[in-house]
Amino acid sequence: MHDHDDDHAHGHEHAHGNDHDNHYSDMQARVKALETLLTEKGLIDPAAIDAIVETYETKVGPRNGAHVVAKAWSDADFADWLKRDATAAIASLGYTGRQGEHMRAVFNTAETHNLVVCTLCSCYPWSVLGLPPVWYKAPAYRSRAVIDPRGVLAEFGLTLPEDKKIRVWDSTAELRYLVIPERPEGTDGMDEQMLAGLVSRDAMIGTAVARKPESAT
Repeated sequence: MHDHDDDHAHGHEHAHGNDHDNHYSDMQARVKALETLLTEKGLIDPAAIDAIVETYETKVGPRNGAHVVAKAWSDADFADWLKRDATAAIASLGYTGRQGEHMRAVFNTAETHNLVVCTLCSCYPWSVLGLPPVWYKAPAYRSRAVIDPRGVLAEFGLTLPEDKKIRVWDSTAELRYLVIPERPEGTDGMDEQMLAGLVSRDAMIGTAVARKPESAT
């Protein structure tokens, strides 16, 4: 199990190989070269490309994970399945892919808050969260999330009670994690679609919590 408590140092070796995202793959290099060439010829607008990437990073991709969370909140049998075999439970909703073959769901509770990091590079469950945010790949986050998770969360605007345990999960090429945030109060009458609207990408990484109903958009 690749997890770390907030008051313990970590030690963990990743498998090396092409599954890691710290270097361009051949295909990524080709795409980058093509993008540069088309930009130089004035055939594409880099700002438009950035807007598309932003959409997939923060909107389209994370909607998949939000659906998983909302179903777990509203369906006890699914939540139990998700705890036992997250890969199969998530796949049953149609969310599979190269970056999400082996998944584990970690559930926040009143006593424990979960935070996901990849200390070596940026292993990330693309099938449920879309593209990884820039900060997730940054060396500062990758190192400090393990050393000082409470301080990192505070920088994201999330201050947790001192008596709440923080568990840090270190993703690898073989296993990736999805945080299931606590269901907010006052949501008893909400359907799955409404519940999904309360779940952000950051809440499923652990750098935020689910929004309260009045703040849902």
